[in-house]
Amino acid sequence: MDVVTAEQFLLDQVPARYRALFPPVLKNAYAAAMTLVRSEPMLQIPSAEDDRGRIVSWAVDKGVLGLIESGRWPVDFRWAPFAKPTGRYLQVRLTHSMLSISQVANPRVQPRNVQFRQNARLHNQPYFNLQEFEDARRVAGLPTFLLVHGYQNLEFAHFGVPHPLHKRDYIYRTPNLMLLPHEVPEEVPPVEQTDTEAVMTLKADIEKWRRDNGYDR
Repeated sequence: MDVVTAEQFLLDQVPARYRALFPPVLKNAYAAAMTLVRSEPMLQIPSAEDDRGRIVSWAVDKGVLGLIESGRWPVDFRWAPFAKPTGRYLQVRLTHSMLSISQVANPRVQPRNVQFRQNARLHNQPYFNLQEFEDARRVAGLPTFLLVHGYQNLEFAHFGVPHPLHKRDYIYRTPNLMLLPHEVPEEVPPVEQTDTEAVMTLKADIEKWRRDNGYDR
């Protein structure tokens, strides 16, 4: 499956009307994290400064969770455990895929190669017709997307389809969400129609995998 289909499938799963919700949520999350740091001396010592990204990540998770729980972004979620039992991460459950969130320094590079992301990338493998995986056609899970956002300063945010080969980074990555209009009008257009043959076939294959494997959302 080519890059155009990857783009269309991502648009099907996260339509533009919902993408426009993210810039203000991310800006508020970054601002809240910095307010907390400035108000708490314990967070101003060097060791805390070196780990400040964790506070930003938690604030972003809280903001995205608020979008979901308020109904503004009508999707499901769960707190999924990492591959090694060291904690949990916010897993957004879309109609035919999943999404996780990562803070990164470089928007063009995939997040660091940890186990749960590696598994997620492998789940993308059967859905995207890449030469590196010509013999891998068996559906083995739900496609997985990433939402990546800026590191120390909120200069970028992108939705992306991670490439199964970590060094290849992304099959497709959206333009910078932070350059979108940051206000969503009350009267929004209908969700985009992305019923191309390739996307419809992909969704049908995912639904068949669900039925065959007793997958319960």
